[in-house]
Amino acid sequence: MGVLIAVEGLDGAGKHTLVTGLVNRWATQGYRVQTLTFPRYSESVTADIAAEALHGEHGDLRSSVHAMAILFALDRRDAAEYLRKLLAANDAVILDRYVASNAAYSAARLGQDADGEVVQWVTTLEFSRFGLPVPDHHLLLDVPTDVAIDRAKSRAELDASRLRDHYERDHELQERTGLVYRALAEMGWMSPWSRLGTEADPELADRLIAI
Repeated sequence: MGVLIAVEGLDGAGKHTLVTGLVNRWATQGYRVQTLTFPRYSESVTADIAAEALHGEHGDLRSSVHAMAILFALDRRDAAEYLRKLLAANDAVILDRYVASNAAYSAARLGQDADGEVVQWVTTLEFSRFGLPVPDHHLLLDVPTDVAIDRAKSRAELDASRLRDHYERDHELQERTGLVYRALAEMGWMSPWSRLGTEADPELADRLIAI
């Protein structure tokens, strides 16, 4: 089985850049590497409904923290078998967002800490009930909130398909989510965590993870 790596961080933290850099670096070293991005927009109906809710559709769906978390969790559940196949066929699988994202954003929305009830609920739902593979390593791009928000704004200005959603526009939510992410990393939630700074440095990440 390959090594499962989850890359986490705020919207605009540079997750896609880091994932791409790691894939290129490890591919040149002869490793078989695949990636998967969550939510799987345009591939998963539950992910698409969640995205629509975050852009103002589906009435009051967005107001329910647990309902939104279940939509994102069901997206991953539907991809679980495919993910296991990727792990069986490759040396490493890198995920752009995974279960920690659900835990961090849900806790932040409810004003809870990383050791709060909703994080445990997400953990039980996704790993125990849905049987999702547990990451071997988490990489957290620990980027200041203002930097992440500015990057997300710039991305949206350049790409009309990447318009910022309700979460991305909420500065206080992003700030609280960053704090929960850091606490998850400090407690080693579900696996070892490594924290990277503002720059998505694949060389540094490579040194932190053995595949």
